[in-house]
Amino acid sequence: MKPYADTSFFTRVYLSLPGSEQADRLVALAKSSGAPLLPITWLHRMELANAFELSVWLGKQGGHPRVTPQNAAVALETFQTDLAAEAFLGSATVEVSRLQPLFEEMVARHTAKLGCRTYDILHVVSARLLGCDRFFSFDARANRLAQIEGLKVTPL
Repeated sequence: MKPYADTSFFTRVYLSLPGSEQADRLVALAKSSGAPLLPITWLHRMELANAFELSVWLGKQGGHPRVTPQNAAVALETFQTDLAAEAFLGSATVEVSRLQPLFEEMVARHTAKLGCRTYDILHVVSARLLGCDRFFSFDARANRLAQIEGLKVTPL
């Protein structure tokens, strides 16, 4: 198993949100099965910083679990510490020169049919370029795209 996880997955690893227990179980499964470190790209780094802060805002709007600014800051610091320690995360480089043509192909094949978002396509293309065979996400559209592109999807 060589998994790739998107931002919706990592947000649940680092914040207490619905699905957090399932995300933690999948991280433990990946570790115990000898899977390589979960790849972290430039996209993860940017998206996670924003996702943690967005969770603070969403919690203030209602209908989303409350996340304090302190929770968001601890989540980002813990993520950065885990990445530096290579506890279960590892830095991964995806060259834009390789990413762009596959991204454009996938847009042409899927966006008008499935309503794909830019970040979902970027994550799925990154997973493919990194040779991953499994996709961890809590986003239904991202999972659908990953599945169509031949990745085993967890969780559904």
